[in-house]
Amino acid sequence: MIHIETLTFNPFQENTYVVYDETGACIIIDPGCYETYEQEELTDFISRKKLNVQLLINTHGHIDHVLGNYFVKETYKVPFHIFHQDLATMQAVSTYAANYGFPKYTPAAPDVLLKETDKVEVGAMKFDILFVPGHAPGHMALINEEEKICLSGDVLFRNSVGRSDLPGGNHDTLIRSIREKLFILADDTIVYPGHGPTTTIGFEKKYNPYCAL
Repeated sequence: MIHIETLTFNPFQENTYVVYDETGACIIIDPGCYETYEQEELTDFISRKKLNVQLLINTHGHIDHVLGNYFVKETYKVPFHIFHQDLATMQAVSTYAANYGFPKYTPAAPDVLLKETDKVEVGAMKFDILFVPGHAPGHMALINEEEKICLSGDVLFRNSVGRSDLPGGNHDTLIRSIREKLFILADDTIVYPGHGPTTTIGFEKKYNPYCAL
């Protein structure tokens, strides 16, 4: 069984996810921890649960989701994966991080550039990758259909969707990604978004003012 812990970090109130199973194997998704106390909150949880961190993944490369990449990669000595079409998005963070109030930002180089045909397997956990552009040009979501889990990054939120006015974004592409890739999942699939509370596919299909069917 997959367990998911949500830790909310940085001024953007970004959701960092610690995803783990009964073996103790663990994936850290979108670490937004920048300040020392945020890093300690992450490591304290992992230590308390006696987890074995095996992988770092970014759903996309925007600043609020990558602030803790270097810390996680160096602390746990794990490989770092990001979708191949969002490498440039992540690399651009170094050019503007200080202007956003993060002068200590240190970039981390990815070890694997994922494609949609790839799968993520750690411990007993298996995730499919969905390419869902529109918010970022190489945005991906992680899906486990058996346990009805969708880690959606900044594509789909409760009663909202990701912004599409950033470089590489496109509103029509975003809505198409949601309707053609996410809304075909089971209605009771739980959505773990990059910001805000969890929701379900069924709820968003019915009530989301931006993309409801």
